[in-house]
Amino acid sequence: MQLPCPTVRPRLFAAAIALLLTLPCVRAATPTAPTAGTITPEQADRQWQQASARYAPARRALLRIVAAGAARGPYRPDWAALRRYRAPAWYGDAKFGIFIHWGLYAVPAFANEWYPHNMYDRRSREHAHQLASYGPLDRKGYKDFIAQFRAQHWNPQAWAALFKQAGARYVVGVAEHSDGFAMYDSKLTRWNAARMGPHRDLIAALGRAVRRAGLHFGLSSHRAEHDWFFDHGREIDSDVNDPALADFYGPAVPHLALDGDQDLAQDWTYVSPAWVDDWLARTAELEAYYHPDLIYLDWWVGHPAFRNALSQFLAYYYNAGAARGGVVLNYKLGALPAGSGTLDVERGQLGAIRSTPWQTDTTISRDSWGYVKGDSYRSADEIIPVLADTVSKNGNLLLDIGPRPDGSIVPQEQAVLREIGAWLRVNGAAIYGSRPWRVFGEGPTTQAAGSFQEKQARPYTWQDFRFTQQRGHLYAIELGWPAGGSVTIKAITPADGVSGVRLLGSSQAVAWRSTPDGLVLKPGKRRPTGPASYVYEIDMKGLASRD
Repeated sequence: MQLPCPTVRPRLFAAAIALLLTLPCVRAATPTAPTAGTITPEQADRQWQQASARYAPARRALLRIVAAGAARGPYRPDWAALRRYRAPAWYGDAKFGIFIHWGLYAVPAFANEWYPHNMYDRRSREHAHQLASYGPLDRKGYKDFIAQFRAQHWNPQAWAALFKQAGARYVVGVAEHSDGFAMYDSKLTRWNAARMGPHRDLIAALGRAVRRAGLHFGLSSHRAEHDWFFDHGREIDSDVNDPALADFYGPAVPHLALDGDQDLAQDWTYVSPAWVDDWLARTAELEAYYHPDLIYLDWWVGHPAFRNALSQFLAYYYNAGAARGGVVLNYKLGALPAGSGTLDVERGQLGAIRSTPWQTDTTISRDSWGYVKGDSYRSADEIIPVLADTVSKNGNLLLDIGPRPDGSIVPQEQAVLREIGAWLRVNGAAIYGSRPWRVFGEGPTTQAAGSFQEKQARPYTWQDFRFTQQRGHLYAIELGWPAGGSVTIKAITPADGVSGVRLLGSSQAVAWRSTPDGLVLKPGKRRPTGPASYVYEIDMKGLASRD
């Protein structure tokens, strides 16, 4: 027997539909709903491509400029040719520069400059802080900090004057950090300081001020890792999932690093050819618009996906720079073949003299590269030994500050910079233009070599020395005042033919005598004022005079 079909009344059907629309399961249709388990990395990347499609013509034009510049010579876009690169003379003489981490991350001013990444991670203290301070991330995300980044008290000329007073010879501004907000008037994104926030091309203004002060100007790019920087935002209900905002938050693909951040050979994060092209065009903007003397690339350009684009960019940048006396490109953690750029050792030192110039970069802040409320800061007494150790091994120190979102620099950082500058005005002969001696130093204190080792650093003593040489003089930098009024430098023997010793910054004569055990120094009772690193200028036969 066939049963009759039930009749569905229109009113009942409409009520059922209305009830279904109120159920939580329909949240999957909202633009901020989690997408980590519902879309593939390829689909996430396509969302970014679609959101930024309007910039495709400008991107292609920049890529053509790169290709033409790379083909121009004298450098070719192959690694064998690029390994013949040499840093310009000014860089080897400069020794001391200022790094500036200034961006949207200064608005929340919590933890460090990786706040935008960690605020979307449910396991982090930044996430808890974000929820408590600003509310749910589907309503207020990282983009909403832009309106509070106004730079209303910024005076680039005052910055440049401070950096010159600090004794810096070059200044490096962050053009774009990993958060994807360009501090310059980019033609490849609407998310930049010229169109939003301060409504000003901050990089152009900084470059003009720095160069007018007689300093070299550099820029850093951290764009490469933006590919995955907001990946945790896809795991929760947040604005990162909104396709309409993909031109800001990027692909936000899962970061698949199997052996930590530093071993990029074991990083299997998805990187599309379109993302590499965008990285190349965005980095080329820095040279095309601002002609920096130095470009600093963060570590993730070492991912294998960027290798061909990197060789193109280096050839383009080096060829353009050759017409103005040469340029510097800093790289980290094996991102480039040795010799094709200038090595940077982040928050760490080398253990020996390097034959070519290199750089270490670190912060005045103890924990953050950017501005953080209630931060603690290192003193000039802590930083000057790092400078001395670095220079003794043929390196430069790039020292970072983190300005506030209004453009002001915290008084603690200003004071440290001025104190370093005062020390350099007395002792600069041992630093600027100097070169390593036959040994970099001596003393009981050893430091672990390599990146990210500074947290394990041990304090130096008065028995620790670092050596440099210049214009026929040896400079012995003592990293403390001699206990008992006497110290012996064991590395200096009677065969070195010492003929005179002076303590820079002091009018007192230094008593000295050369013995088989070393050069014995008695500098007197009155130590020079300022940070506790003291420089002896030693006349010695056989040292090359270098003008």
